[in-house]
Amino acid sequence: MAYFTTAELKAYLGITSSSDDVQLGYLPDRVTAAIDQFCNRHFEPEAEHGPAASHTHYFTPLLERDGGDLLDYYTLNLNHDLAELTSITNGDGTVISASDVVLLPLNVKPTNFIRIKSSSGKFWTYSGSPEGSVQVAGKWSYSLDIPADVKAAALRWGAHLYRLRTGATSVPADITVSADGSAFASNRIPSDVAQMLKPYIRRS
Repeated sequence: MAYFTTAELKAYLGITSSSDDVQLGYLPDRVTAAIDQFCNRHFEPEAEHGPAASHTHYFTPLLERDGGDLLDYYTLNLNHDLAELTSITNGDGTVISASDVVLLPLNVKPTNFIRIKSSSGKFWTYSGSPEGSVQVAGKWSYSLDIPADVKAAALRWGAHLYRLRTGATSVPADITVSADGSAFASNRIPSDVAQMLKPYIRRS
């Protein structure tokens, strides 16, 4: 889902007329995609599944050096943000209880790794072909609801792009001077938006 609506952007900009609704309507999806690319992650459950839906990702229970998704035989690298875990099915078809795993990093959301507790007597395994044999169902995103800072950054970026229509921008750093001395508004991410999003960039 988009991180803001057209109505929210109009309220942010103080626009009451409908004359630019078509142009404004392009911005929510455009900015959402740009933020996801900039931060290398999604901030709400994937749109095609809906905010309440749980769906399954598939993993290969081989060590990463062998082309799989395991850091070791107990630790699965999800390679994505997991906001909420629903179920785990090991590669041999057995269900792994949530009480038998630790979600990592500890005390921090989102989850990026699942470690089977050594006390459970279990480990990541498979029968038959290993490729995609481990199934993890859940809600895949940074969080279940967009963080307030990200929403604010999204609205700021959307407002910036809207103002580019007339070359107007409220941020001096977003003005670029060409070789002939002409000033124009830059289409790059505004510096203040980049600072707001910096703590949310996924590094791996």
